[in-house]
Amino acid sequence: MYEDELAAAERLADGADRISTQLFRTTGLRVRRKPDRTLVTEADLAIERFVREELAAAFPDDRILGEEEGGELEAAGRLWAVDPIDATANFARGIPVWGTLIALLEDGEPVVGVVSAPALGERYSAVRGGGARMNGEPIAVSEVASIADAQVLLHQMEALLGGPLRPRVEALVLDCWRPAGFGDFWGHLLVARGAADVAIEPDLNLWDVAAPSLIVREAGGLVTTFDGGPVGHRTSCLSTNGRLHEEVLARLTLS
Repeated sequence: MYEDELAAAERLADGADRISTQLFRTTGLRVRRKPDRTLVTEADLAIERFVREELAAAFPDDRILGEEEGGELEAAGRLWAVDPIDATANFARGIPVWGTLIALLEDGEPVVGVVSAPALGERYSAVRGGGARMNGEPIAVSEVASIADAQVLLHQMEALLGGPLRPRVEALVLDCWRPAGFGDFWGHLLVARGAADVAIEPDLNLWDVAAPSLIVREAGGLVTTFDGGPVGHRTSCLSTNGRLHEEVLARLTLS
């Protein structure tokens, strides 16, 4: 099931890779700051335009939601969520941790997800019920069952440490084996392939989270908001290997 949609998402990722790698680390890359102070580059705009045109031709009845050109958030039916360059700040500064995120949702649930990070040489994919893969090979979350043995990845530290969560986050950082700041899509996908055990991000949009959340779940992990609810648009996101999920939730819950 969804073979055609997965194949289409892979082809879109191939095209996105061609655009992004041609522009990465080039002199004169056009970059501007959006009203929310995040960055957008000519690569973001070109990739989203390409993906929208291809999806409109292949699946004319489906809706599209993209970071740069927007779209409807209505959950009913089929919706493609596209982040043309996730971690644009890294892309703009020549850091190779960035990727294109493409997901198909049906009635609000991700059913196909592809994440391509060409500068890292990593391509992740998943179909609901079909497992998760990196570069064509199956991946699985870790078996770490103790916070003391866990690698915990944190992103958007200004939000995590600038509000009421600060003492809880600080305790988690001190109690875990190794805290690190690998954020954006890559933190969650490191959980999916067992290289990390927990990824914490306080504020994500649907295009940020749809593909990675499916990949983590299909690799055997769990993904929820900080209060245990479903992730979506403008929600927090906690990805874990499953074994640590309840403990981390309890640590993040404000009484």
